[in-house]
Amino acid sequence: MQDDFFKYQAQTTPHPLAMEVSHAKGSYIFDKKGKAYLDFVAGVSACSLGHSHPKVVEAIKSQADQYLHVMVYGEYIQEPTLELTKLIAKHLPAPLETTYLVNSGTEAIEGSIKLARRYTGRTEIIAAKNSYHGNTMGSLSLMDYEERKAPFLPLIPDIKHIRFNSEADLKHITTKTAAVILETIQGGAGFIEPQNNYLQKVQQRCNEVGAVFILDEIQPGIGRTGKLFGFENYNCQPDIVVTGKGLGGGLPIGAFTASNDMMQTLSDNPKLGHITTFGGNPVIAAAALATLKEVIESNLMPEALEKEQIIRTHLNHKHIKEIRGKGLMLAAIVDHPDITNHVILKAQDEGLILFWLLFEPKAIRITPPLTISNEEIIKGCKVITSILDKL
Repeated sequence: MQDDFFKYQAQTTPHPLAMEVSHAKGSYIFDKKGKAYLDFVAGVSACSLGHSHPKVVEAIKSQADQYLHVMVYGEYIQEPTLELTKLIAKHLPAPLETTYLVNSGTEAIEGSIKLARRYTGRTEIIAAKNSYHGNTMGSLSLMDYEERKAPFLPLIPDIKHIRFNSEADLKHITTKTAAVILETIQGGAGFIEPQNNYLQKVQQRCNEVGAVFILDEIQPGIGRTGKLFGFENYNCQPDIVVTGKGLGGGLPIGAFTASNDMMQTLSDNPKLGHITTFGGNPVIAAAALATLKEVIESNLMPEALEKEQIIRTHLNHKHIKEIRGKGLMLAAIVDHPDITNHVILKAQDEGLILFWLLFEPKAIRITPPLTISNEEIIKGCKVITSILDKL
């Protein structure tokens, strides 16, 4: 299989981990040899309820028995899609009530950029340095990492960057600004949390100049930080909230939510201002609806904060300088990138799945399923500290 994998399937890096997956259940992924791997990554924060959660699987099977794709997004009324958007609206503050469903987080970012420009009539978009919002052309344009952008230039124009958590940089948000787009917690940069009511101050500045405030909740959203939406931790409210990853329960999804008044600007002048064939797919919407209901109705959100403390307690080690993030969106920062690489690769040998972050080479990603047990957390932490002990 490995030879075919490298020949027929496009690669994203020269050295993929190349585990041959047999099946996955709960907090574990199993390879073709029957070896179990405790999953501390959850498909990069996507598998909120772990692998093959019975409620998600049942929702998929039930919907598949009724109908699959029937029409492009927004033309036909499909119950799982409608119920999902209603439930999202129920748990967001007014006026965030209308959701556009797409196929991935980066598509939702693209839609939010278009919506902000259409609504304001302005073109300037401000993003943060060291931000990551996806890899399609518009999302990539928001990045300030020139080495990653250079091979794909020219990208979309009128993008400026400010420093995350810098109040001094808020002066760059002006009446020329269509939108400011930020990650609620900076992911690729190393799971950097906002400080000193930073997001609230960005919101206030956007209100002053008539700019749209967009928050990227693709990673911190859907219960991972102990709240349904990460921004609920930080005394702020966006004009557009973007979700993805964990919303789908293991299936591909993205969403951007705004006021009905704002969202209506995409439906006319021109008509079809934004369109997708498979966005809002009924099977994926059914899986997302089951996932969202389980996160809301269970104790998973308060438990995420309790599990955070267990991780912080059991990853107390001389080679770990700090643990950043909130809830089950955590990164262990070690002394040197070589330690990061050694721990991640050695951990896989020992049956624990860890992963890297995009821009912070000293970070070890720890984003397990919200459903992981306390015992499984402790087991995984012992693997990490045991590897560090042997350095």
